[in-house]
Amino acid sequence: MKNSLKYSLVIAFAAFAFMGTGCTKKTAELGTEGNPVKLHFVPSVDAKVIEDNSKTFKDYLEKNTPYKYEVTIPQSYIAVVEAFGTKRADVAAFNTFGYILAHEKYGAEAKLTVLRHGSATYQSQFIVKAGSAIKSLEDLNGKKVAFVEPASTSGYLLPLKTLNEKGIKPKEVVFAGKHDNVVTMVYQGQVDAGATFYSPPHTNEKGVEEMEDARRLVLTQFADVKEKVVILSVSEPITNDPVVFRKEMPEEMKTKIADAMVAFVGTEEGKAAFKAIYGITEIKKATDADYDAARAMLKSTGANAEELLTKKK
Repeated sequence: MKNSLKYSLVIAFAAFAFMGTGCTKKTAELGTEGNPVKLHFVPSVDAKVIEDNSKTFKDYLEKNTPYKYEVTIPQSYIAVVEAFGTKRADVAAFNTFGYILAHEKYGAEAKLTVLRHGSATYQSQFIVKAGSAIKSLEDLNGKKVAFVEPASTSGYLLPLKTLNEKGIKPKEVVFAGKHDNVVTMVYQGQVDAGATFYSPPHTNEKGVEEMEDARRLVLTQFADVKEKVVILSVSEPITNDPVVFRKEMPEEMKTKIADAMVAFVGTEEGKAAFKAIYGITEIKKATDADYDAARAMLKSTGANAEELLTKKK
């Protein structure tokens, strides 16, 4: 009896100690080694390109802000939207429509917007193989067309708006996942046409004109892509991609990270890194109101944010 009582007391004490430990355990403060700020880069280009250049960015941020960071390259725009809802994303370099979804569902906030050679807007384009019988948008009726993914602004929503307005109905639609995949499919003749992002070409310091549309993403694989894949049409402009912050992050943290990002892209190293990832040459401060025009564009397509969020490829 004595031993039994002693044993019971030991068990009770152990259980109390365990409960106490569970109750007092706290999640590490955001920005520390145990809970780093989670940065997400949407995969518009090859993941290895993003991974290599994001290391430089991460190192700069850790040297110039008081926080630790973790870089993630998710599989899709939608994965990033949902990551804001589960606190697995704190900051994301996002596409325009993905941001609208994340703001609508989880209150995510655009604090920065990107510039490409001074331009704060971009467009979508339809591309076809050189020599194709497709000479106008109307010729896309009954054809096989590749898009990026349902949540891609320039790779689906803008071109969808164009097709809807003209009453054009492709015979088959393919979602390729990334802009470079769409270009490759057109180049290889797997589809009749494709939709990707477009930014106008610019002249570099050597006086040479450089492509800034999605075809540049495959230049290393297909050096003749400019001659083999041509632009059929270009859409209206829309506000460039934002850098988005999780709503619940402390305001001081948001400000420090945003300021550091602007400073990083202002350096030679930073400009090279972000140009390789997204073709970005500058970053400036932004607000949610800067994306009202994009919301109006989405509404005009008749697309529903929640439906696009769950749409299967």
